[in-house]
Amino acid sequence: MLLGVPDITRSHAGVDVIGADCRIDPTVSVMRFGERGGVLQLADGVSIYAHTRLVLGDVVADPCVGIQIGARTIVNVGAYLSGEGGLTIGEDVLIGPHAKLLSAGHAIDEGDAIIARNRITRARISIGDGAWIGAGAIVLEGVNIGRGAVVAAGAVVRQDVPAGMVAAGMPARLIRSRRGQAWPATGAPSRGRSWARSVFNVIWRRV
Repeated sequence: MLLGVPDITRSHAGVDVIGADCRIDPTVSVMRFGERGGVLQLADGVSIYAHTRLVLGDVVADPCVGIQIGARTIVNVGAYLSGEGGLTIGEDVLIGPHAKLLSAGHAIDEGDAIIARNRITRARISIGDGAWIGAGAIVLEGVNIGRGAVVAAGAVVRQDVPAGMVAAGMPARLIRSRRGQAWPATGAPSRGRSWARSVFNVIWRRV
């Protein structure tokens, strides 16, 4: 075993499905509510490093809610992955240390003055194949991160990031597209979210 690299494991408390050659540190914790099975699934070659927390809610109305992590994805130390609203992570994704993917929250503009008494809000997060979520970044509920996109360290992401684009800041904004033959000069907005102005700025800077 390499120092700090988890051993290959065939099972881990709270994980329903583990593919071949997965590495899960013994300090990884899973918080589950309810008894539904099949809601936490890891494909082949997933690595989850020390002190990561995975959270699953008991949302019987949506059988798809949970956490699915694609092959060869790496989740670095201290990450927090919330599957209460649904969390899908593609293949070959890098999740940086202490990143947080938060698919659930609390309503703040209705009901009780005490936030903890208000309804839970939930919306699926999707991370495309080959994306990179930088150290300490926060991705909020309902956000889609496109294939090969980059979320810079410390960013707070409230809107979708198109494939091949780089987002940074608090709140995050698109700053450029990735360079190289794999990506066009600009990315296309996804799901109609309002990144149009940021994409225009990227195009303008390249002219």
